[in-house]
Amino acid sequence: MLPLRFLEWSARQGGALLATGIFAGLLIPPLAALFRDVVTITVAGLMTLVLLRVDPAQVLAYLRRPVLVAALTFWLLLAMPVLTYGVAMAAGMDGPLGAALVISATGCAATSSPAFARLVGLDGEISLVVALVTTLLIPFSAPPLALGLMGIDLAISLTGLMARLALVVGLPLLISIAIRRAVAAPTLQRVGPAVDGAVVWLVVLYGFGVMDGMLARLLAEPSWVLGGLALAFAGNFGMNAVTALVFLPAGRRLALAGGLLAGNRNMALFLAVLPAATDHRILLFFALCQFPLFLSPFLLRGLYARLRG
Repeated sequence: MLPLRFLEWSARQGGALLATGIFAGLLIPPLAALFRDVVTITVAGLMTLVLLRVDPAQVLAYLRRPVLVAALTFWLLLAMPVLTYGVAMAAGMDGPLGAALVISATGCAATSSPAFARLVGLDGEISLVVALVTTLLIPFSAPPLALGLMGIDLAISLTGLMARLALVVGLPLLISIAIRRAVAAPTLQRVGPAVDGAVVWLVVLYGFGVMDGMLARLLAEPSWVLGGLALAFAGNFGMNAVTALVFLPAGRRLALAGGLLAGNRNMALFLAVLPAATDHRILLFFALCQFPLFLSPFLLRGLYARLRG
């Protein structure tokens, strides 16, 4: 069928489509405005399809290294946010940009992390498990850190943020389980590449929506936007490098995969659940974080090839 073949082609061209999508959203404001109001729905659909592609039996088999999974999860969700907070405060970044950087460090690993890891020759197996575990735990870890321990004002209560995150994560999980029970496993396996293509297009549409207003902001405050973009790249690469060094004793390939997980966080969840009353500069920084997320695996591919040995 033509639609399935198109989606399968989209999966193979995912990298180019993602990079093109985010720049299209930036440079074509009407396109970004068109998809601005469907960001939350897009994120929920994306989570559903990603979880649908996760075989529970396979994940349980991957958990044969529970200590390593627990260590990476603890590092990403607890240690890294506290470390980032310390760095931000030491650097005098106590304003919205500093707060946004700290919140980004509380995020779960991006759901695209396993695909990115395989793309650059790293450990896709551990990336899959840690991305899934951190996604399921983020409703319980991020809100207390961002609102409680660090006292960041996001115009939402602690319980409200936890409930919204739980809904955006939990509802897609339940839907994916229901689909998996209703559709035969061989059928799911057969249409798997098409599902991957649908994931690519949902990420592209999400990229359109989060770029709404970005070009106008860039033209009005170029120094602030470019500074925020530089901080987004610095935060991504910094968390990547520190994590890789910490986990180097576990093996170079795995340490590099852990770094990729730490740098590429899922800001889509925060953009989907935070209220409009949240400081617009914090939301803008989360949108800027999409650039290193989409581009870093390709920018760092050569470096990873040399470091893997």
